[in-house]
Amino acid sequence: MGALSSGLRVLRYLASSSTPLGVTRIAKDLGLNASTCFNLLKTLVHERLVTFDESTKTYSLGLGLVELARGSLEKASYVRMMRPHLQELAERHNITTTLWQLAHDDRVVLVDLAESSSALRVHMSIGQRLPMYIAALGRCMAAHSNLSMTEIRRKVSELRWEDGPSFDTYMREVEEVRQHGYAVDHGNYVKGVITVSSPILDFQRRPLMAVSAVGFGTQFSQRSLQALCEDLRERCREATLAISGGAVQKLWESDTRPLPPLR
Repeated sequence: MGALSSGLRVLRYLASSSTPLGVTRIAKDLGLNASTCFNLLKTLVHERLVTFDESTKTYSLGLGLVELARGSLEKASYVRMMRPHLQELAERHNITTTLWQLAHDDRVVLVDLAESSSALRVHMSIGQRLPMYIAALGRCMAAHSNLSMTEIRRKVSELRWEDGPSFDTYMREVEEVRQHGYAVDHGNYVKGVITVSSPILDFQRRPLMAVSAVGFGTQFSQRSLQALCEDLRERCREATLAISGGAVQKLWESDTRPLPPLR
């Protein structure tokens, strides 16, 4: 742990410097043994976190740090990219829109949201976590997972719904996501609340995020709900194309199947 802590101190020190620095200066300013500092720098150079200039015998930050940060930077840029869409959806359809990001423990976390100006609206909090396979967004995640039906059945059986669908119904709706690009939860997760979700995919058609629109069942007609589904799906499709380029465009362009009627 001591070596790791010292290595991080070296990286932070180099990040704060406007010019490359030599090992003697780094060791002195950080209060490190010169030999220890040299070995730390040698390791950091090997890992491409630091670069070494042979001509000046100095060290500076390397591009390896950019690679480490890329995942977080990309996720932050996705949030910025989707923010205007969340707001437009909320205002146009008078609902709450949410952006969910995959976590590492079969859960998703709410990373952004937009609310309408309506006095009566569903309130949620950024940072809120949900099981990955629940509600409308869960159908979207299941549709683009590599899980077998047995694995999906096990995960769904562990979920807590207020009025959960049968597994056959759940799987039928998962298949509709694959065909049509969105899912609808008609009060299964929370009674009286309708949720529409659509996934944002990477170039291998794996889910990165999902956008959900949440409203009370009484505020929707069949026509307004259909319009919301199509609007949400198209915005997530645009986001997927922006992220993955043309890798998935041909698949979508070849899919001419009609949209399913809403229940």
